[in-house]
Amino acid sequence: MHRINNAIRVPEVRLVGDNVEPGVYKLAQAMQLADEQELDLVEISPNAEPPVCKIIDYKKYLYEQKKREKVLKAKSAQITVKEIRFGPQTDQHDYDFKKKNAEKFLKEGSKVKAYVFFKGRSIIYKEQGQILLLKLAQDLEEFGKVEAMPVLEGKKMTMFIAPKKKKQ
Repeated sequence: MHRINNAIRVPEVRLVGDNVEPGVYKLAQAMQLADEQELDLVEISPNAEPPVCKIIDYKKYLYEQKKREKVLKAKSAQITVKEIRFGPQTDQHDYDFKKKNAEKFLKEGSKVKAYVFFKGRSIIYKEQGQILLLKLAQDLEEFGKVEAMPVLEGKKMTMFIAPKKKKQ
């Protein structure tokens, strides 16, 4: 938090800004300048020697700062991860249906976590699971790139596909 007006406790301050002649001023003189303009004396950089202050409307300054942070937050994209589950012996129709969903997720900008779940003794078909995931990666090549190749963890073989960046 910034110190303002009477909360500033130093003998001298360095004033900067549009509405004042930059330089080092006595605190009382800086406070007087701020009062004349009906604005606040705000400590911007307390660690400087002497501390740097600005004469501004503090409430307006806080409002604009919050607005700037909100814009930055809106620009930072939220990445969602959508899951698609296969069995080791997924037939062609199911595969096509799930591939179409994965394509839709990648177009939306979501990451896709595709995995093959092995139940019971179906773990003996892990090569089929790997082939299935690699085929999916190849089919979705134009929409996304493989972030992590298929990895077997316990009874799941997982692969991540990230959406390709859109050209502007």
